[in-house]
Amino acid sequence: MADTRKKSLSEAFVNSFGSYPIGYGIGILVLPLSLGWLNEDPFMANIFITLTYAIVSFVRVYFLRRLFTRLGVDDNFLKLAIKLCQRVSSIRKSKEISSV
Repeated sequence: MADTRKKSLSEAFVNSFGSYPIGYGIGILVLPLSLGWLNEDPFMANIFITLTYAIVSFVRVYFLRRLFTRLGVDDNFLKLAIKLCQRVSSIRKSKEISSV
């Protein structure tokens, strides 16, 4: 699959706007834990916080890239959402059939 401009744009869009809620949640978890540490050793606390955000960012980007590749999305993020909804719907239907 060619790496088209539309695909690059949609990946960048999903990555950028998908990072906000993830970063917000990580901030809620990490910052209170490092509050006391910031007063004692600000340099190490800063390294820890930055490293945490970098690792989460790497995992997010890798996951989204693999998701785009797996689903074959090459036009835009709307197709990604549609394919995800279809996949979730088919999984639910198969679970309903198997539970009957």
